[in-house]
Amino acid sequence: MIWAICGLAALSIALVVSWRGLRSNLPSAEVVAAAYSVPLPAPADPLRVFHLGHSLVGRDMPAMLAQLAGDGHQYDSQLGWGTSLKEHWEPDTPINGFETENAHPHFRDARDAIGSGDYDAVILTEMIEIKDAIKYHESAAYLGKWAALARQASPAPQLYLYETWHNLDDPKGWLTRIDADLSNHWENALLLQILEPDAAHSPMRVIPAGQVLARFVRSVEAMGGMVAMQGREDLFQRRDDGTLDTIHLNDLGAYLVALTHYAVLYHRSPVGLPYQLQRADGSAADAPELQVAELMQQTVWEVVTGYPKTGVAP
Repeated sequence: MIWAICGLAALSIALVVSWRGLRSNLPSAEVVAAAYSVPLPAPADPLRVFHLGHSLVGRDMPAMLAQLAGDGHQYDSQLGWGTSLKEHWEPDTPINGFETENAHPHFRDARDAIGSGDYDAVILTEMIEIKDAIKYHESAAYLGKWAALARQASPAPQLYLYETWHNLDDPKGWLTRIDADLSNHWENALLLQILEPDAAHSPMRVIPAGQVLARFVRSVEAMGGMVAMQGREDLFQRRDDGTLDTIHLNDLGAYLVALTHYAVLYHRSPVGLPYQLQRADGSAADAPELQVAELMQQTVWEVVTGYPKTGVAP
């Protein structure tokens, strides 16, 4: 089943596209609660999904999502290196890493794709550092532009904001940042800036990958580690010289994020799903141990069903 959502009224589109700063007054707590009080209907059929973002989307995570979802799931993407929503939007702005990141069969031009009506879900994310994106790259305005483009499509896709994370060595603390940034930045400075609860479309929902990572890490570290998983660093890549990459996830981290996408998009518990998957190039991904995979799956479902902005019924 393809979600069919009515498009924006012309005036609403014009207002969204013309925004250049943050709203001075966010919608009230009552308005926000009402907008997200009704969960989305669970899809009955495989989905067609478009990912717009950067290396924290990557190639492997969408490929893992497709394997988890099974036959019929289709996806395309446009990626860059540290690319903001503004840089993806503006035609004359160069996108770092564009040729490298999009040299695969699932690339599709973002403007063409998001405005096409060919997708059931469009997933948008913003560059990191999120505070810099908001301050210097007009994040809310460009999130609104991409949303307006999608909502003019027929049928219009369901929109999602993919919440990511920050460097492990962030001076304020990795978990502290994830905890605070959800409301301060992903919600108040992005999601709620374009919330129009009276418009004839479903509000944008959230794929809370940062929250899942934080919940999982806290569980693992509270128990003193697990087999082959001692803590947060075991979710992140190692460079060729053995040093830690403090922002990019390894196969285990990508699997956890793919589970989060699966649970939000399909409204299904990921408990019991396969955990021995392939990367986008067809090679075998490093698989978590069974106990680690089970904790990942349980954590994802707890977070996704406990956060109304995912659109998944509790």
